[in-house]
Amino acid sequence: MKFKTWDINLKVRLFGEALLDISFWAVFPFLTIYFSDSIGRQTTSLLLILSQALSVITALLGGYFADTYGRKRMMSISVIGEGAGFLIFAIAATSMFHSPYIAFLGFMIASIFMSFYQPASQAMIADVVKPEHRSHVYSIFYMMINIAVVIGPIIGALVFNKYTSQTLIAIVLADLLLLFLLTKFGHETAPMAINPELRLAQKQKKLTTVLMEQIRNYKLIFTDKVFFLYIVAGVIISQSFMQLDLLFPLYITEVIGDASIFSVQLTGEQLFGFIVSINGFCVALLTVFFTRMMSRYREKLVFMNSSFLYGIAIILFGIATGPWGAIVAIILFSFAELMTVGIQQNFVAKIAPDDKRAMYFSAAGLRYTFGKVIAPLAITLSTFVGYFATFATIAVLAVISGFIYFYMYSLYEKQDRAQ
Repeated sequence: MKFKTWDINLKVRLFGEALLDISFWAVFPFLTIYFSDSIGRQTTSLLLILSQALSVITALLGGYFADTYGRKRMMSISVIGEGAGFLIFAIAATSMFHSPYIAFLGFMIASIFMSFYQPASQAMIADVVKPEHRSHVYSIFYMMINIAVVIGPIIGALVFNKYTSQTLIAIVLADLLLLFLLTKFGHETAPMAINPELRLAQKQKKLTTVLMEQIRNYKLIFTDKVFFLYIVAGVIISQSFMQLDLLFPLYITEVIGDASIFSVQLTGEQLFGFIVSINGFCVALLTVFFTRMMSRYREKLVFMNSSFLYGIAIILFGIATGPWGAIVAIILFSFAELMTVGIQQNFVAKIAPDDKRAMYFSAAGLRYTFGKVIAPLAITLSTFVGYFATFATIAVLAVISGFIYFYMYSLYEKQDRAQ
């Protein structure tokens, strides 16, 4: 599918989200270090768990709102809320108002509104792209995110510590730009939002009726054993890749520390930014190649082996005492990530009804929202059992998720053949 044939929504979003992602990744990888230094590691862990628990609720509602009121509207509201949250963070981080707890409140508000964005975003792609082209389009958006992951941490390693508020303001400006592009050029794609009769009937329902419908709808979704196992395996494997922003920065700054690469001396924070950029570079450079290559193999083998490779990468990271060991580990980590790019969203798009597509994507997003609730516990665990035991535990979980994926796809293939 050529870029010139893309829907205008996708073209606008690809550009606007790229700028937003670059500014966001100049900040996000360094937040664990920032809050751990200012309010302590265990308090940071507990606050992260709280913020992500709230995001679980908003993510579930986000799918319903995107199906009922429209993808474009919910994406715009999400961008406004995210910008407001980071503006609060920026003000609280200034020397005049310096308050780490208010700063975290701003980050929490931004996180909650960000969880509204993804269900609408993923569903909009499925709305306007034919099934045979979806994996390709999803992979392009994923590649763009990882280009931002290359550029953002390099910028952040240089400016975030010295110019924290200014860097956060850059995110606010990027949010405003994306909001302008969505408002000016975007159009609605949700079937219920486009159809006036369906939309009117839905709006006339009471809030209590809507909430009960939500519970029934999600209950129906989770009675599907295949989809339920998909979410369970996703929550477990998320404990591996989410440590890139949680445990990895602490391990690099506290254990590996300052290092020299090709005669260039780096601080622990700069080394972490370099490691994250390697991950982003690998994914950005190889996303399309891996998506095409993995499409030749059975999905259950791809998912299972991706989980196993995550486990190997995590163990290698846990025994790394120098920069080169961490670099080898992050490359394997990136390959594990690349193996499932595109096919994850395509799997959800295949099984979701058209009128509940955003809700299915929202439910699938629980892999990450529930994962984010649990993942900060690794920070607390490391204070009691040490880094290696924590990494080993996460690696075992990754292997378990691989076996769950294999079993899940075996059931899915059996059901598909029966139908």
